[in-house]
Amino acid sequence: MQTQITPTWVTYEEAQRLTSLGRTTLWRLASTGEIKTARVGRAVRINVASLEAYMEGASEEAVAS
Repeated sequence: MQTQITPTWVTYEEAQRLTSLGRTTLWRLASTGEIKTARVGRAVRINVASLEAYMEGASEEAVAS
């Protein structure tokens, strides 16, 4: 039996696949602090929970409009 591991931090490329947002949009969200990021050396990782929370908030705003 193989256990599936769900990452809590992803690369920009993985975040793009999860959300269908462009790299520039993700970079803007990260630079304004709307999503959490961590830098290890030159590598940047995006926190999946903060990305999901941002997307949920964006969908709630769209429904409210």
